[in-house]
Amino acid sequence: MREQLDGEIARMFYSAGLPFNLARNPHYKNAFTYACNNNLAGYVPPGYNVIRTKLLQRERDNIEKLLEPTRGVWKEKGVTLVCDGWTDPQKRPLINFMAVTESYPMFIKAVNCEGQYKDKFFISNLIKEVIMMEGPSNIIQVITDNAPVCRAAGLLVEQAYPHIFWTPCVVHTLNLALKNICAAKNTEANEITYNECHWITVIAGDAIVIRNFIMNHSMRLSMFNDFSNLKMLAVAETRFASVIVMLRRFKKIKNALQAMVISDKWTCYREDDVGKARYVKEKLLDDLWWDEIEYIINFTDPIYEMLRVADTDKSCLHLIYEMWDSMLAKVKEIIYRHERKTLHEDSSFWDVIYVILEDRWSKSNTPLHCLAHSLNPR
Repeated sequence: MREQLDGEIARMFYSAGLPFNLARNPHYKNAFTYACNNNLAGYVPPGYNVIRTKLLQRERDNIEKLLEPTRGVWKEKGVTLVCDGWTDPQKRPLINFMAVTESYPMFIKAVNCEGQYKDKFFISNLIKEVIMMEGPSNIIQVITDNAPVCRAAGLLVEQAYPHIFWTPCVVHTLNLALKNICAAKNTEANEITYNECHWITVIAGDAIVIRNFIMNHSMRLSMFNDFSNLKMLAVAETRFASVIVMLRRFKKIKNALQAMVISDKWTCYREDDVGKARYVKEKLLDDLWWDEIEYIINFTDPIYEMLRVADTDKSCLHLIYEMWDSMLAKVKEIIYRHERKTLHEDSSFWDVIYVILEDRWSKSNTPLHCLAHSLNPR
């Protein structure tokens, strides 16, 4: 009987394509343990409609009860409302709302904006609805990304509720700064920045070419996997600091890439694009190219580390003011050390980086950053 029961459970996994990790779910074990330890003669498991209606609503009510203690401290501690737009697997545009306290974040709701014109009035009205739902007196600040429409919506919220701050997302601010540095555009107003930072775009472009050349062909990818335990990363552009993440991975797999292109397999393998294969090999064996990657990673490391610290569920508003100040000092020190200059000398590259970072800070800082910093006992 035990073997038959094991077989039926296993077939449920196999026939429905359920992930085997489900077997580690405590509720999976609890359900069978409860059934075995209680006399439930004639019991029939809940069907499709019951699970998606009655039982789903019952579980939602249960979760609401579990969240009541968290909501109970909002009046005393205050809460931050965070909203962000994203696209689900069905390509529906959604805006989700989270309530963040000193303990942990709590999901409030997601709004399907399909077919809606997402201007500042539409977004601000959604935010106001959530503020009214959770109580205006409980909300301290609203955090969104730095898009112009979100900035305009945040100002409308501040007008409606003078005691609530609109705060741009620090992580998004840092990501935009890294984009300005690593993907400087050649425009008349941006000519100086482009001249100083274009070499970073070239290095990143080379890395993307190499990555695609290896990953887009099964034979080359198989060859790379023979030399490296780490996988190549196809980092999405929407990922924060995507260029830096890609270059950091390149640094880790440097030896594997070089061993691959000097191996007999690379030499013996013949395919159509011989010119690109030669270009990839030249770049991967070029010490100066790797030195430039090392330099990019080094001077952006303080920015990237601050982004990582801010991109967590923990409260860090009280740290942002000091972190930003120390981050600027670290970036300057690394650039000047690389250029072998004293801190009293001029550096055109540092001047451009400083302007980018300072511009992003001036657009995103609020009195809350300074107030939280001044209240930090440390």
